[in-house]
Amino acid sequence: MAVGTLTIDLGALVANYRALAARAAVETAAVVKAGGYGLGVAEVSRALADAGARQFFVATAEEGVTLRATLGSGPAIGVFSGHTAGDTAMIRDADLTPMLNSPEQMQRHRTALPDHPFGVQLDTGMNRLGVEPGDWTELRDQGKGASLLMSHLACADEPTHRQNTAQLAKFHAMTDGMAAPRSLAATGGTLLGSDYHFDMIRPGVGLYGGLPFAEARPVVRLSLPVIQIRTVHPGESVGYAAAYQPDTPRQIATLSAGYADGLIRALSSRATLWDGDHPCPLVGRVSMDLLTVDVTECPAPPERLDILGPHQGVDDLAAAAGTIGYEILTSLGARYVREYIQ
Repeated sequence: MAVGTLTIDLGALVANYRALAARAAVETAAVVKAGGYGLGVAEVSRALADAGARQFFVATAEEGVTLRATLGSGPAIGVFSGHTAGDTAMIRDADLTPMLNSPEQMQRHRTALPDHPFGVQLDTGMNRLGVEPGDWTELRDQGKGASLLMSHLACADEPTHRQNTAQLAKFHAMTDGMAAPRSLAATGGTLLGSDYHFDMIRPGVGLYGGLPFAEARPVVRLSLPVIQIRTVHPGESVGYAAAYQPDTPRQIATLSAGYADGLIRALSSRATLWDGDHPCPLVGRVSMDLLTVDVTECPAPPERLDILGPHQGVDDLAAAAGTIGYEILTSLGARYVREYIQ
């Protein structure tokens, strides 16, 4: 089978959810946007619901409709993008809770679905989504019926960054005295401590084994099949642009995976794959469907190599590419065979 195998450990996912929940004496929601961070929203959300999650968050109403079809009635599903033009029927029919982000969205929701639940996202300094402080002064009374008041920290993965305390203070200023439940902390905010927990934490990447939750259990393993092994001699080259030329004869394996599968070109000549405990350097450029890897030092010709696994997690691989674990996870392609273990 010339496709990679992506193994997703749902038991580790649940363990990470419970470990983060144990750090806060408040409700623990789960963020499952981008198809459960690329791992399969149906399988991920069912496992988390079975573990006790009753509040989920997605990025868009379309994602919410898919999630509702998976979870059925009962769990609450919040939509970070709010109530955008064209969302009304989806929000109503799938019983979604939009996190309203602007005066325009608040007006749209009040007009189209006056009796439907809503939350409000407040901009406390990230300048991305959320009602700005100046607008909130006039809209605060309308927010009294919200099921949640939330904001998002820009620098929570840097615990000593001054913006964390600045955003915390602004969130207090915008929401103190209101009866609605409040939420400020995603994964990083959860780790900052109880001052940031309010009434709900909503971890995302930490559930899937990513930083800044360094104690997370690994959730993914990606094993890639070897299609062919050849000897490449000095004076010869490997791959596009003749990017790799050996000084001594080397055994070069060609593997079935490439940037079409989420293994981005920035990994070229920088990543390491593993044959058990034996590291194997990726040599030459990542192409659309293929990788070339030096397997000279392997004890026997390998049939498969791991690019994610016990020796290399998503953040390790991301560091080799100069990116973040989020990008690695959410880029994992549709061609992999996905295997779920409990």
